[in-house]
Amino acid sequence: MPQLKNAEKALRKSLKPRTRNLAVTSNIDYLIKNTKKEATAKSAKAEETLKAAIKALDKAAQKGILKLNNVSRKKSRLIAAVKQLQAKK
Repeated sequence: MPQLKNAEKALRKSLKPRTRNLAVTSNIDYLIKNTKKEATAKSAKAEETLKAAIKALDKAAQKGILKLNNVSRKKSRLIAAVKQLQAKK
């Protein structure tokens, strides 16, 4: 626990953005997992979920929740994984 009043206030102020950022990142993780799952099943929804994941990643980068290079890396790896999984079956 914080010892000083200004540290207590800083803790209070940091909780709101932290919960917002956690919600966004957990949603991105969920979308990435779903995209890979759909691609493995060769479902028709794979392209839709891929687009949704890319859109969420771009939005997170725009808001400053994730860094741009991090987003670019995740997008390229996700697209490559989807192509590879769909080509296997």
